Amino acid sequence: MPINADSVLIRQLGPADRDAYFELRLRGLKAHPEAFGQSYEEALAKGAAQHDATLQGSIAEGRFLLGAYASADAPLIGMVGLLRHAADKERHKANVVGMYVAPEAAGRGVGRALLGGLIERAATVDGLRQLQLTVGSRNEAARKLYESLGFRKYGCEIDSLNVGGIFHDEDLMARFL
Repeated sequence: MPINADSVLIRQLGPADRDAYFELRLRGLKAHPEAFGQSYEEALAKGAAQHDATLQGSIAEGRFLLGAYASADAPLIGMVGLLRHAADKERHKANVVGMYVAPEAAGRGVGRALLGGLIERAATVDGLRQLQLTVGSRNEAARKLYESLGFRKYGCEIDSLNVGGIFHDEDLMARFL
């Protein structure tokens, strides 16, 4: 089915979506190990249940996962999550995590739709002021997408990830709501 950014369905994922979410996450971890803090092997060892708490989260508490679909009856083609900081002094911040769009849907506006949906929902979370994320310093396409949605670089973590002995820097980005 052709993917049209205008018709992409973005919805909150729940417990019933666990297997589809985990399958797509594994695809992302395997294809782009430099883009995720967790390795493919770690994810397999922990299993799908590691995501249960987030899948049971709510927008109101600032802990949720969103999924993208080409249509209501189509498979999951993209995902992104929001994890609000738990500490009292940091509850005004949340991390954008696990952003991934399947290769068959890449370049068609799915990532923009996912992030737009996340930003829209995050803006309704009481007391939340700032979204933060990290992106590989060499991942120009992702960084440009984030910048186009209002994220700005505020730092760089040198040698943030070690993937098979190769170190990768990550840019730190933030967006105020």
